[in-house]
Amino acid sequence: NRRKKKGDSILENPSIPNPFPELCCSPFTSVLSASLLPKATSRKKQVIKVYSEDDTSRALEVPSDITARDVCQLLILKNHYVDDHSWTLFEQLTHTGLGRAIEDHELVMEVQSNWVMEEETKLYFRKNYAKYEFFKNPLSFFPDHMISFPSETNAALSHSGILQMFLSSSTYPEIHGYLHAKEQGKKSWKKLYFLLRRSGLYFSTKGTSKEPRHLQFFCEFSNSDMYMSLTGKKTSGAPTNYGFCFKPNKSGGTRDLKQLCADDEQSRTCWMTAIRLLKYGMQLYQNYMQPYQGRSGCSPLNITPMRSISENSLVAMDFSGHRSRIIENPTEALSVAVEEGLAWRRRGCLRLNSHGSPIAMSNMGMSIHKSQSWFHHKISREEAQRLILQHGLVDGVFLVRDSQSNPKTFVLSLSHGLKIKHFQIVPLEDDGKLFYTLDDGHTRFTDLIQLVEFYQLNKGVLPCKLKHYCARIAL
Repeated sequence: NRRKKKGDSILENPSIPNPFPELCCSPFTSVLSASLLPKATSRKKQVIKVYSEDDTSRALEVPSDITARDVCQLLILKNHYVDDHSWTLFEQLTHTGLGRAIEDHELVMEVQSNWVMEEETKLYFRKNYAKYEFFKNPLSFFPDHMISFPSETNAALSHSGILQMFLSSSTYPEIHGYLHAKEQGKKSWKKLYFLLRRSGLYFSTKGTSKEPRHLQFFCEFSNSDMYMSLTGKKTSGAPTNYGFCFKPNKSGGTRDLKQLCADDEQSRTCWMTAIRLLKYGMQLYQNYMQPYQGRSGCSPLNITPMRSISENSLVAMDFSGHRSRIIENPTEALSVAVEEGLAWRRRGCLRLNSHGSPIAMSNMGMSIHKSQSWFHHKISREEAQRLILQHGLVDGVFLVRDSQSNPKTFVLSLSHGLKIKHFQIVPLEDDGKLFYTLDDGHTRFTDLIQLVEFYQLNKGVLPCKLKHYCARIAL
């Protein structure tokens, strides 16, 4: 037998068993080979600070290539929030009063690289219910008097037909109408007729003429971002409160802004939505569809939430008679559910105080609403409108607040038809009991929670049901 040379491995002689197989590796691979390490270690990480509505902040260490959607998902997981696909990362320029919703696919570090030192800029984490609303109801976003289609296209386009034209690479509808433009280097504003085409935004130097010799180039969008004015007339001296602007990437400051304002919210929404579609195209549709991909029964432009097996197995039952029965009529089932909810409240009208004695619910009704996310204590009408606008002007976005004109009453602020409407909630006293009403006493509620729950199920005197509440989310 030859002597074992120094450096020979135990693996070279198969007759000798290896006592520690778990510590052994291939002779061709180093134990600390880079290929065996997690790939994430090769990604650079940076720290970002994200703010919430109550101005609390949270520092996050994230990869340098993280998207806005991924940041939202991270915060949803860390804070155990429900993911309803409306969470959004906002960029807010404090000094100039401008803000925009960062698109889901945008890289957060690229957004921050465009910030200038002179401007205080913050990232906010909040809800935006209007983010992809135009995919669900495009007809309300593009009024007939502002949109023109190619001559060969049928004027009466369907729901999906309008979207397909916006997302097409060959055709694009023309958006046109009057806008106020701030003259460069001046404080004055000028009302001009604008046209949005695939090549950019133009204005006419002669009335409403669309002839090429009368059109002057105003802006293109590949190297700039679009912002909404959050302060209205205050900072820019705009003639209306419906302002928006274009800020070139890595600009030197407010002198490079191209500022515009519309005459009403519908017009501003139409312009800004069309420009988003023009700039990002099919990427926006992919962002919208991403949460639904892989679900059966979900077809493009016709998204319907899927019910679980356990939900499908539930049936409504009536136990009021001698024998139980299944309620097959959906209307009857809904009314029974509402009635049972009200009966539960009546049964629970007595609560125990800290000493164990019952107290009347009517006394608690004066303050029980203060713990609800939709209630905002002593905020002004303007602040309520700003909060709803930030959450998106979708039908049914609402909040409840104290009335500034009458300390004993409350106000329901509600978004409908791209407008914010305010309804007074009046307290009534009848037979020693306190009630709240929106319709002069025809429908009465023992507290504000009961009122809100009723109008979440029934439109009643309101223009639409209450769907999404505005909340000050804390991180």
